[in-house]
Amino acid sequence: MEISAGIYNQIPAALRVPGVYIEFDDRLAGNSAFQGRLLVMGQRLATGERNALELDRVTNAEQAERFYGRGSMLAEMLRHSLNAQPYLETWALPLDDVDEGSGGVKSTGKIALAGSASAAGAMVLYLAGYRVRIGVAVGDDGTAIAQALVDAINADTRLPVTATVNGVETSEVDLECRWAGETGNDIDIRFAALGEDRIAGVTPTITEMTGGASNPDLVDAIAALGPEQYNWIACPYTDTANLTALKDELDDRFGPMRQIGGRAFAAFRGTHGETGTFGGNHNSPHLTVMGTGKAISPTWLWCAVNAAVAGQALAIDPARPLQTLQLPLILGPKEADRFTDTERNLLLYDGIATFKVANDGTVSIERQVTTFQETDSGVPSDSYLDINVAETLERIRYDQRARILQRFPRHKLAEDADADNFGAGQPIVTPNVAKAELLSLYRDFLSRGWAQDYEGYAESLDAAIDTENPGRLNVIDSPKLVGQYRIHAMQTQFRK
Repeated sequence: MEISAGIYNQIPAALRVPGVYIEFDDRLAGNSAFQGRLLVMGQRLATGERNALELDRVTNAEQAERFYGRGSMLAEMLRHSLNAQPYLETWALPLDDVDEGSGGVKSTGKIALAGSASAAGAMVLYLAGYRVRIGVAVGDDGTAIAQALVDAINADTRLPVTATVNGVETSEVDLECRWAGETGNDIDIRFAALGEDRIAGVTPTITEMTGGASNPDLVDAIAALGPEQYNWIACPYTDTANLTALKDELDDRFGPMRQIGGRAFAAFRGTHGETGTFGGNHNSPHLTVMGTGKAISPTWLWCAVNAAVAGQALAIDPARPLQTLQLPLILGPKEADRFTDTERNLLLYDGIATFKVANDGTVSIERQVTTFQETDSGVPSDSYLDINVAETLERIRYDQRARILQRFPRHKLAEDADADNFGAGQPIVTPNVAKAELLSLYRDFLSRGWAQDYEGYAESLDAAIDTENPGRLNVIDSPKLVGQYRIHAMQTQFRK
C-alpha cells in the first residue's frame, strides 16, 4: 500500500537534501496522567504575607502560617488537610473578613466560674477541639482561675479565639473569635471533653459562641479560580448565598463546554432537625455536606480534612466507596450527642453525608452522599446520590478526551466507506476508527473497575459524521458504572 509524504508531522514533503530523517510520534506511547488538586478556601489574618484572592500551592503547615497568619482559619484548615494527606496537591485561596461597616461581626462566648477549688489539679478546657490546660491550686477562686485561663488561651496563638477577663465580673472569661462571620458560631466550648478529671469545688457555666455574622462573599473567590481545574474544594461556609454561587459555578465547570468539574466539601453543625432541613434546601451532585452534629471539632476543619481524605482516595480510584476512611485529628460528638442509626438514615435521604465514631474516638466516613435529590424537573432521583458517580464520570471523560486528543491531534475525517482506499499511515479518522478507540479505552475502564458490561457498551456506542459539518464527529455512548458494596442483605433460612 502506498505511503505518502503527507503522513509526516515534521519532515517536509519538499525535501531534496540527502539524508536519513526520522521523526518521533508519541501518539501511541503515552497514557493520560491524572493528578487531582485540592483547593482550600478560608479567611486569613492580617499577619499573613499573602493578600486576599491570591492562589498559592501550599505544602506544609509552617508555610500556611507564614502566608495566612498563625491561628487563621485558613492556616489551620491547611495544617489539618496536609496532615491528613501530605501528598495531595493542595492550593489555598485566602479571603478577607467582611469589615464591620459592611456587617462583619465576630462571634463571642463566655465562661463563668463559680466557687473555689477544694482540691488541686489540672483544669482542661477544649475550644473548637484545641486543648487548653491550666494548673489549679487549693483555694483558687473564680477570679484566679479566670485569669489563668485567659493567660493560657492567649498564649496559644493557634486557637480560633482570644480571651479577656470580663470587665464587670472578674470570674468570667469573655471569648471572641479571631475572624468575623458565621463560622465562629460553630466553635465548641467544653471542659474535660475527653474524660479528664474536673476540679472539685469549681462550677463552670458556658455561654456558647453566638453573634458571628457576614461570611466573605465567594463571588470574587470564584472569579479568582480562573480556568484552572480544582477537583475537590474545601468550603467552610454554609450560608445560602455562598453555596448557591458555588453550586452554580461547579455545575458550569462540570458541563461540556468547560469540562473542569469538581466537588465541594462543606460541614454543617446543628441538631438532627436543623441538619435535615439544611440538606433538604440544597440539591447538587457537586456539593457534599457532612452533618457534624454537636461535634467537638469545628466545621471548617471537618470540611478540610474530609476533602483531603476523600480527594486522595478518589484520585486513586473514583469508583471505590469512601466508607471507613478515617478523618485524622477530627473530634466527633460525645456518645450521647451522636446521631442514631435511624437519624443518620434519614439524613442520608436529606442529602447529608454521615460519619461514625469508634470506641477510641476515631472518626471515619460512613457514606459520602451529595446533596443531589431531584432532577431539574423536580422528580426525585438518586442518579447522582453518591459522590462516586460524578467522580467516575469525570475521570471517564478525562481519559476519553485525553485519548482522542493524543491519538488524533491533527487528523482528517472521512466516512468508513473509503477506509480501505486511504494510503497507509494516513492521519484519517473514520467513525469506526473512533469507535474502536473508545471500545479499547472502555476495556481499560473495566480493568480499572470503573465500568462494566462491555457488550452493552459496544452495542450502545455509535458514531457518525455530522450532516451539516464535515469536520465534526458525533458520538453517543452509554457506559455502565460499577456500584459500591455498601449494604449486604441476607436471609438465613436455618434448618434443624
